[in-house]
Amino acid sequence: MRKFLFILYQPYKWLVYFPFLVGSTLIFGALAVIFSTLINQKVGSFIGGAVWSRLNGYMTPIFVKVIGRENIDRKQSYVIVSNHRSSFDIFVLYGWIGIDFKWVLKQELRKIPGLGIGCEKVGHIFIDRSNPEKAIASINSAKEKIVNGTSVLFFPEGTRSKTGKMGNFKKGAFIFAIDIGVPLLPVTLIDTEKILPPGTLNLLPGRVKMTINQKIDVSGYSAENVGELMSRARDAIQSGLDQ
Repeated sequence: MRKFLFILYQPYKWLVYFPFLVGSTLIFGALAVIFSTLINQKVGSFIGGAVWSRLNGYMTPIFVKVIGRENIDRKQSYVIVSNHRSSFDIFVLYGWIGIDFKWVLKQELRKIPGLGIGCEKVGHIFIDRSNPEKAIASINSAKEKIVNGTSVLFFPEGTRSKTGKMGNFKKGAFIFAIDIGVPLLPVTLIDTEKILPPGTLNLLPGRVKMTINQKIDVSGYSAENVGELMSRARDAIQSGLDQ
């Protein structure tokens, strides 16, 4: 049945969805630049990011169920950590989490027309993964942005899982949270890989779920026991997958 639906969906994907994705990325990238320049980065991020993500989600279409929204305090800044299963994770997080955040993304994405300039102007954090010193400097320079309800998003696995199981976590997000003293917000994404499997263009509509878990206070943690903090966050994300 899934193979049959995939075949039926192909004309829509190539003739409607992908042209819409390209056009909307250029348009909303420009809007992100305009609103970030004329008003502020939060407005630019909402228009150029959240609205863009929702529109592309609706056009797929995907149906997103959000659980745990009550765990968010909009006045609080967080270090958001999420599992990573698909390129569509960004659409789901940006479009449906409902809070302003900066996204840590690889340097190569800066070259994408519309997306790159839009992300730069709204204050997202580009890192050069081939140069650890530059990557650390980029992240350190972003610390001053994580205030007044603006958060930062990391995928601590570093890349998309190709098996559906979480990979090993990297320390960067957790050291960052300890350094700036803001709580972690673990988020679980479920079934996004069924919308767009990693490394493919095999797009299909469907249903996904995002669980916003309870925050984790980072006080009492340091570089010496950061492994314990990583384990707590991983367990929280895994609990959403288990449920």
